[in-house]
Amino acid sequence: MLAQWEPLKMKHAIVSACLTAGISVAKQSDRSAVRNLISRLHPFSTERDLVRLGSRGDGGYLAPDDFVGISACFSPGVDDRASFEQDMIDRSIPCFMADASVSGPPIDGPMVHFVKKFIGVTNTPETITLDNWVEENRPGDDDLLLQMDIEGAEWPVLLNVSNKTLRRFRIIVIEFHDMERLMDKQAFQIIKAVFERLLENFYVVHNHPNNYGRNVRCGQIVIPRVLEMTLIRKDRVKSKRYSQSFPHPLDAKNDPSYPDTPLPPSWFRGDV
Repeated sequence: MLAQWEPLKMKHAIVSACLTAGISVAKQSDRSAVRNLISRLHPFSTERDLVRLGSRGDGGYLAPDDFVGISACFSPGVDDRASFEQDMIDRSIPCFMADASVSGPPIDGPMVHFVKKFIGVTNTPETITLDNWVEENRPGDDDLLLQMDIEGAEWPVLLNVSNKTLRRFRIIVIEFHDMERLMDKQAFQIIKAVFERLLENFYVVHNHPNNYGRNVRCGQIVIPRVLEMTLIRKDRVKSKRYSQSFPHPLDAKNDPSYPDTPLPPSWFRGDV
């Protein structure tokens, strides 16, 4: 009877050796499920043209030209530049910034508000939830803009935020990290849940790989490791059609010393 355990013991030994060497041995996702999710992220063109906010390179993003009536921009993740936030301020939209890893933002003024905390899933001396951060600074029901680049923490934050707070954002601009984990069976469930939450109330209107991350390939599936994605709340859209031109004319390389990473065809034609 002990012979039946030999394959399991061998598997345990291999897994332990790989983990000790720092090699992932996660179970792979169902490829058809990955393809299906990718097909749902095909960007739409709407009646609202995209404009570029921020610098031409890293730190700049595309967003639909629908800013009138947005009362504030919430921008977790502070870099050594704040060109996106400056463009918001130039449109008379105050910016709320949060990051515990820096002493303060690179810009100042009466429309800049900063808290030295990470956005997380609990409220502690070092972290604050997106719900609490918004409620403390912009209570009410007016429209907001979210621009988030928090190095992978976006996944738990977006799963944790309430529907009420999420729907207050008219426009969401996010840099999604670790997208290669779509092929990890367990991580895929988290990534899928995040996108299902977003797609319930928002349309994807832009999707551009950050060329710092490059692409990874699993068989015929090509996955950009880092994606700059823009979404708009569905009630702001009257007409839409699938976008067909990639990259967008306003897209720019994040890393100017390396070729741009184009959005793989399967991400906008569904033909993996």
